[in-house]
Amino acid sequence: MAFMNKAIAGACFLALGACGAAHAQTPKAGGILKFAVVAEPPSIDCHAVNTFAFIHPARAHYSTLLAFKGSYADLRIVGDLATGWEVAPDGLSYTFRLRDNVKFHDGSQLTSEDVKASYERIIDPPAGVVSLRRALYQDIKSIETPDARTVVFRMKFPNASMLTHFASPWNCIYSAARLREDPQFPAKTVLGTGAFEFVEYKKGESWKARRFDGYFLKDRPYLDGYQAFFVKGSAVASGIIGGQFDAEFRGRTPKERDQIVDAMKHNAVVVAGPWVTNLMFSFNTQRKPFDDVRVRQALTLAVDRWGGAAMLGKISVLKHVSGMFRPGYEFGLPRAELERIPGFWPDIEKSRAEAKRLLAEAGAANLKLRLVNRNLGDPHTPAAIYLIDQWRRIGVEAEHVQLETKAFYDAHAGGNFDVVMDFISDFADDPSAQFDKFLSAGKSAQSVSRHTDVILDDLFDRQARSIDPMERRMLVRQFETRGLAQAYSAPILWWDRTVVHHKRIKGWELHPSHFTGFDFVDVWLDQ
Repeated sequence: MAFMNKAIAGACFLALGACGAAHAQTPKAGGILKFAVVAEPPSIDCHAVNTFAFIHPARAHYSTLLAFKGSYADLRIVGDLATGWEVAPDGLSYTFRLRDNVKFHDGSQLTSEDVKASYERIIDPPAGVVSLRRALYQDIKSIETPDARTVVFRMKFPNASMLTHFASPWNCIYSAARLREDPQFPAKTVLGTGAFEFVEYKKGESWKARRFDGYFLKDRPYLDGYQAFFVKGSAVASGIIGGQFDAEFRGRTPKERDQIVDAMKHNAVVVAGPWVTNLMFSFNTQRKPFDDVRVRQALTLAVDRWGGAAMLGKISVLKHVSGMFRPGYEFGLPRAELERIPGFWPDIEKSRAEAKRLLAEAGAANLKLRLVNRNLGDPHTPAAIYLIDQWRRIGVEAEHVQLETKAFYDAHAGGNFDVVMDFISDFADDPSAQFDKFLSAGKSAQSVSRHTDVILDDLFDRQARSIDPMERRMLVRQFETRGLAQAYSAPILWWDRTVVHHKRIKGWELHPSHFTGFDFVDVWLDQ
């Protein structure tokens, strides 16, 4: 995996001591992990969401075929439900052998039919069912179940990202029997094979889970359960300091980090590193004048990313300038190439002069727009304030509308915006995962700009199916260069992830993504 070669310096430290010794301790059973979540899930259907607001409170109820395990600098794909797998030499089949002791929380036995039914729901969802990532699985031709413990995926074409996709935390395995009764079952009821059973969800308050005694790893989980509290971001630091929460696992600002460490001293643990997440803005290309590439380019040219990184990095998680990939990722555009693309020019005055020229040429010199945003304080609010100020400098007036999580995603889905705050954020550094957001609306359910670009769609398919690393790299660069220049969606800045937690939490590892590492199987409390 590409992010394995990007170790972080000083990734883990106690406020007054070292944290490496924790790995040598013997885990203790018992206790309730308490943590904050700063948004609520718009849906409880794993296949239909793309937010940490689901992953953090709910992911531990489910299992996947494969999973990411390890430390930030040494992430690897391992079996979860699968005990092993084989990839055909031609890349046209993947065979998985399943564990033989897996039960759903209702006591029913998991078989290969459950895996098949879950993936078929992702690939070809029934009417009314949302599958956000179906474009990533378009190369699967068929799924076979020769016996109760074997699943075989037959491919139409080789796909360079398939093992990464099989490790996706979004591919929760559901009960085939329950799906036959009601394809919408996962949106109504939490039922998986994960280490923790669902107890209750009180909207606006908390999510509770308890240890599943029938979990397939007999000595785990160590925790008796966990409780997630839904709170405003402004309440997180004081909640950790006051002992209401042991952690908030998404990420905190530098100021909050310092506030918690200063108050908790040796009881605080800080882990940090570049994040596989950015913030960007997407245009509704079905509304004029945003169907005009000159207008889209003007609005991205107006934004000083290089200056914004220094400024916003002091007050938010926004920190790094890059295109469609996390800074330093081997497939991303080198800085010299990035700086030739509109929106990434180092000379901001030259950039803004060109932006004004393009707006005038497009007949949109006095543009007014509606920017729809999510009501998360960090980094959505400071990013929007910065954008609005940047656009004002080229004569564009923007109305800022902030919505709670469900309404925000409804606006995404319904196209109820001129410009909407968007993001690249998935579970791994992978071209197919990152590019999914930039595909034509008819090809990807995650694309919100509502455009049609057959050139990008074709480049996406070709890079995914290329098994020659050099050829794939060339195709990836062509996709990124065209996608950024067309500016259907425009990256602002990439994030830096800093998690502060109480030192009693053991066995939890920081990952480059805030979507992996939340099965809580190995987490325990030293108390």
